[in-house]
Amino acid sequence: MSKVLVVLAHPNLKESFANKTIIEKIKKINADIEIDDLYQLYPDFKIDVKKEQEKLVKADSIVIQFPMFWYNAPALMRQWFESVLEHGFAYGSKGKALEGKKFIVSFTTGSAASDYKEGGAQNYTLEDLTKGFHQLANLCSMKYEGFIHTGGAMFFMIKDKPDEVKKLSEALEKHAEKVCEKAKK
Repeated sequence: MSKVLVVLAHPNLKESFANKTIIEKIKKINADIEIDDLYQLYPDFKIDVKKEQEKLVKADSIVIQFPMFWYNAPALMRQWFESVLEHGFAYGSKGKALEGKKFIVSFTTGSAASDYKEGGAQNYTLEDLTKGFHQLANLCSMKYEGFIHTGGAMFFMIKDKPDEVKKLSEALEKHAEKVCEKAKK
């Protein structure tokens, strides 16, 4: 059975509807999936690099889960990339620790998926905005498995609309199912 590590970055997961729903559903689907909640583990941004590298080495599939902020991952996840994926470990002539591992990008956005197109409200496609993650996987010799996205995740705007909450909840549960399916393939 393949080992899956979900690296989660949400600065306020307790208040999140979307990312919390995804993580809870992932845990229900497979309790063996390891969830690495960066903001819970490192609220001071002092990352235990060796401990994080050990988790990565043990994993067959690595999923990064986050809400997209300003067209990128939250600050602590960016710090995690910079600290943990160091030369000689994740890339470079001797950096082969992640070679062949699956890399899956899983994220939510406040804007609807239909807003991410040339000329749309966000003006760029999600493929455009995730190219940096694809290159990260390439540099680290991982197999980029693409991204899983759920848009329209601004719960505060729909919290008083039960039909919309139900629709979003269902989309988030499907999102989690896709993450687990892709990670276990």
